Amino acid sequence: MTDTIRLALVGMGKIAHDQHVPAIAGNPAFELVATVSRSPGGVEGVPHFHDINELAKSDVTVDAVALCTPPQVRHAIAAAALANNWHVFLEKPPGATLAEVAVLEDLAAKAGVTLFASWHSRYALGVEPARQWLSSRKVTSAAITWREDVRQWHPGQAWIWEAGGFGVFDPGINALSIATHIMPQPFFIERATLDFPANRDAPIAADVAFRTTDGTPVTLDLDWRQEGHQSWDIVVETTDGTLKLAEGGAVLTLPDGSTPHLEEGLHGEYPGLYARFAELVQGGRSDVDIAPLRHVADAFMRGKRRQVEDFVE
Repeated sequence: MTDTIRLALVGMGKIAHDQHVPAIAGNPAFELVATVSRSPGGVEGVPHFHDINELAKSDVTVDAVALCTPPQVRHAIAAAALANNWHVFLEKPPGATLAEVAVLEDLAAKAGVTLFASWHSRYALGVEPARQWLSSRKVTSAAITWREDVRQWHPGQAWIWEAGGFGVFDPGINALSIATHIMPQPFFIERATLDFPANRDAPIAADVAFRTTDGTPVTLDLDWRQEGHQSWDIVVETTDGTLKLAEGGAVLTLPDGSTPHLEEGLHGEYPGLYARFAELVQGGRSDVDIAPLRHVADAFMRGKRRQVEDFVE
């Protein structure tokens, strides 16, 4: 492999265009050599292919792929990429099921290539300093509130409402990716109530209660029906006061009212992800943390299903 990682971007939806393309362009470790999508809409000047098999048969040399497809179809594409000995970057969530991710991790290990299960919210500005501050504190409770308007943030994304599409846990898993990273102790589910519209196969809201290994309560409030101000907040009570992460982890407020930031140049969600992916590829390692996905699976397994009125987009 050359010093530059020749990368193909698979699944050219909104997240690919808005986040991945600029992050790749801004990282000299990568060269975007191809895009793959069943529909038009690639990147000007970059070869475009209908599917990953068409890419593999072409004369374009690829070292790695970043998969931005819906989770229901991602496993087969990732497996095909690994079969070609390509390094694989998985958008969140890394798969539709835990077993799928475990199989991919095994395939990557056998092929000797990198598999990266990315969690972009962990790279938000306030997350790492929050983790550092909490690491030496006694947590007494934590409350996660992730409420947004699905019509605004996920318009026309029918797959997200289908079985395996995660519903409100698609954004909710971002909250869990932060919580599993910053909390000093692991936590597990005690109960959950999931609200399903009668005309959808995935939940529109969820109320989940967790508890840490030492008995500390952690609550998760997810809702896709929020109008007006959108809420992406994590509030952690400690014996030294209250820590608050707001705006999806972008803003951290400590008990003394201070708002510390990461050092200049070290923050940024998708630039941070691609910096990490380059580091893994160059070091011959993988990073496959399934903790956030495991909590979502537990919520579906343990949760009570409650029917609510039809959702009309």
